[in-house]
Amino acid sequence: MMIQLQTVPAPRTFTDVPPVLLTDATMLERKDKVLTRMNEAGYDALVIYADKEHGANFEYLTGFVPRFEEGLLIVEKTGAATAILGNENLKMAQHSRLPATLKHCPFFSLPNQPMENEASLETLFSDIGLHKLERIGLVGWKMFTSAGADNRLLFDLPYFIVEALKNSTHAQLENAAHLFIRGDNGARVTNNANEIAHYEYGANLASGCMLNALNAVEPGIRETELGAMLAAEGQYQTVVTIAAAGQRFEKANFYPTYKKLERGQPLSMTTGFKGGLSSRTGFVIADESELPDAQKDYLDRVAKPYFAAVARWLETLRIGMPGGAMYAHIEQHLPKAQYGWHLNPGHLSADEEWMSSPIYPHSAETLKSGMILQIDIIPSVPGYTGVSAEESIALADPTLQSNIQAAYPALWARILTRRAYIREVLKINLADEVIPLSNTVAYLRPFLLAKEKAFTC
Repeated sequence: MMIQLQTVPAPRTFTDVPPVLLTDATMLERKDKVLTRMNEAGYDALVIYADKEHGANFEYLTGFVPRFEEGLLIVEKTGAATAILGNENLKMAQHSRLPATLKHCPFFSLPNQPMENEASLETLFSDIGLHKLERIGLVGWKMFTSAGADNRLLFDLPYFIVEALKNSTHAQLENAAHLFIRGDNGARVTNNANEIAHYEYGANLASGCMLNALNAVEPGIRETELGAMLAAEGQYQTVVTIAAAGQRFEKANFYPTYKKLERGQPLSMTTGFKGGLSSRTGFVIADESELPDAQKDYLDRVAKPYFAAVARWLETLRIGMPGGAMYAHIEQHLPKAQYGWHLNPGHLSADEEWMSSPIYPHSAETLKSGMILQIDIIPSVPGYTGVSAEESIALADPTLQSNIQAAYPALWARILTRRAYIREVLKINLADEVIPLSNTVAYLRPFLLAKEKAFTC
């Protein structure tokens, strides 16, 4: 594959795109998907944990997370649900998209808050009837896939919750997060047209922010000024914002500072909202002659092979493809031994930036219509600055595409515009079943002061 750095128009961005809320029909579909899987697996109930950072499985059914507190949602195989919430989220029970009986647990509240009406978790669990059950699935935010442990007995819920469950019931307790996020059959790994529209809002927002920040890169601008451009519309960000010039992690700091960009520095920028993340890494220079002496071959050694891998990822992606085949494809064209990547070259996203990934060595999990995937190949070549063009796409068969077009014609028009840009400007042969959710899919400027130049095939 011949990669060239050429003068090309920037992709179109879309502003004033309103958020799309999840419909009652979608929420009922979500409940049915979870109940079907828990009954097939033989669970009498699920105990689903949430805090602000780890609330996506809880939010999948309730529509909210308990923000700065913790919470539990207990779903019985009959469909009956109970929400156990702390002081400042009691009011949210009436807004839950899944009707649920409310119980108060001040242990879930912030330190030193009132503990009136205190009842032990054991008492609450017994009141719900968990002591009568035989098999209970615990759902935190991740499943474990260790080859050397019994993954069913590894729990990521806080100890005091697991201990209370063990003290209040003789039921068999197992990690059941796979019912939500495992690539072969998890309830959350595929999305309907309403969910695609819901998550496209964040992908569109992130990529618009990224292009604005890329256009603002100049020597003398502060990291914090770029960081401000990577936030938008007051939306919750799913990752720590990155706007980092030169040496990173000074004094272990993650966040943008008042450091001013200098010509010749590397620069990394990342932002993400529900449904999508955009990330870029390059040099604050205008052409190849300005590369550091030890990295004069940066384009050929790192950036072009990476872009070729991204293009091949996009051109190869298909519904029905085993995840292991994609992993092997990237390993063939961008060998780990030479390019230093070690994570999954692509993963699922939704309310969180990384849900899980069907793409791993020898994976038989197939890629499915309705999956939202993030391009996530991270080369790490010793002595060289990195390169990044992470973005969001979805897989959609003709039926799903037709549903999107009918229900969300403006979204469908955005998808067609993005698809045409990838094919006609970047010269990447994108399959019809791959629908771009962000505006800057595969758009990569390695030299950030050469704002009119990007890679093409």
